[in-house]
Amino acid sequence: MPHAPRTQAMVNMHGMHALPATVTDADPRTGVVDVVAQGMALRVHFPPASMLNLKPGDKIGLYMGYSQANVVQ
Repeated sequence: MPHAPRTQAMVNMHGMHALPATVTDADPRTGVVDVVAQGMALRVHFPPASMLNLKPGDKIGLYMGYSQANVVQ
């Protein structure tokens, strides 16, 4: 899976990586998506409108990273 393009908001990000995942549940009302990735159950959140078409069994790519003390709004 290719790496996500870096944006200015990602300059102070650490641990950036791509993670293939399988959707196990998706709530279009809240934007909460449950997935299994590398044998781990994860719960992630997206703006509800961006994940309306996700359903259990869908294969997706998560692009993850973190920053310390710089909260991206």
